Amino acid sequence: MAEAARGLATRGHEVEMLTTCAKSHYSWANEFPAETFDDEGLTVRRFATVVGGSRIAARRLEQRVQRGERLEPADEIAWVNGRFRVPDLYAHLMAHAKAYDAIVLSPYLFWSTIYGAQVAPERTVVMPCLHDEPYAWLGIVSRTLSSVAGAWLLSEPEHELAHRVAPDLAPRHSVVGAAVSAPEAYDPAGFRARHGLGRPFVLYAGRREEGKGWNRLLRAFGTTVAAHDLPVDLVTCGVGPAEVPDGLADRVIDLGYLEPEELADAFAAAGALIQPSRNESFSRTVMEAWLAGTPVVADAAGAVVAWHCERSGGGLTYSDHVELAECIAFVADAPKAAAALADRGREYVLANYSWATVLDAMEASLDGLTGRSRR
Repeated sequence: MAEAARGLATRGHEVEMLTTCAKSHYSWANEFPAETFDDEGLTVRRFATVVGGSRIAARRLEQRVQRGERLEPADEIAWVNGRFRVPDLYAHLMAHAKAYDAIVLSPYLFWSTIYGAQVAPERTVVMPCLHDEPYAWLGIVSRTLSSVAGAWLLSEPEHELAHRVAPDLAPRHSVVGAAVSAPEAYDPAGFRARHGLGRPFVLYAGRREEGKGWNRLLRAFGTTVAAHDLPVDLVTCGVGPAEVPDGLADRVIDLGYLEPEELADAFAAAGALIQPSRNESFSRTVMEAWLAGTPVVADAAGAVVAWHCERSGGGLTYSDHVELAECIAFVADAPKAAAALADRGREYVLANYSWATVLDAMEASLDGLTGRSRR
């Protein structure tokens, strides 16, 4: 969202970013000051989050949602309010909505989007970042996506899911995609040296949590190592506890959070990026790996990532630990063939997900929404 906002600002649009004071999506605690400031020509307004109410009641509602139970509308509202709220952001929108030609909200499942969409729905676009998960099937999500004027989807599988979730999807919806910029240079050898990585490795980059497939990947990799004794380590970076089992401590290397420049070098140094997540609407890490010249190995059950791999010809998919082992063995034993995959992936990203392409799509959508010609 921040990158898109900056991109639109560089094209002459006056853009404000309304966001929270939270740094962690685990706690939603206020770690940044509530203030307004300029960031590279973009006006940023931060508002404090409020986390309150009964934790027991919120946990029970969360468990019911996770089980896929049907909630009454009042319970859905209680669920949304039980996570976090940003009342000052909502008050700002109420007071200043008429000053904005358009309001873009993301992602779909949080208070700021659900409530923000009600302020000026005729001028609101939601970029939902939908996954096929229990949250997506809540009635309040369907009503939100049906009530606003527009929706920005990041991939064709997400577009198809959006129609299933919200049969009356916003009339001005389109697949705008997302954009990823390639750094000017990569330093894979330096990365290996800085982190003491002497053995070949595959990389997992992202949140280490069940919803992103991290625990499932750990189990599959452990089985793969035990059964096939592959001479390849698994390196991981990101937020959340890695919780590596004792039996894999010498084969799974946790680097924690990496700054963007260092993360780019991690992609370039890896033999392959492993993407086990089935909950993706776009998958930025896949694009970053391809730009770095690294092939992708993805869980076949992830509709979006499998779509990217098939459409680009730049990746391999696996359905179980045996196929995962075969994919890892392929990238280790056939580096030229693996590099050819990565080349096709890089061409795919450059052709479809440059900032020029994505911002053109966003501007065209906003032009149709506001009735104004492109600036």
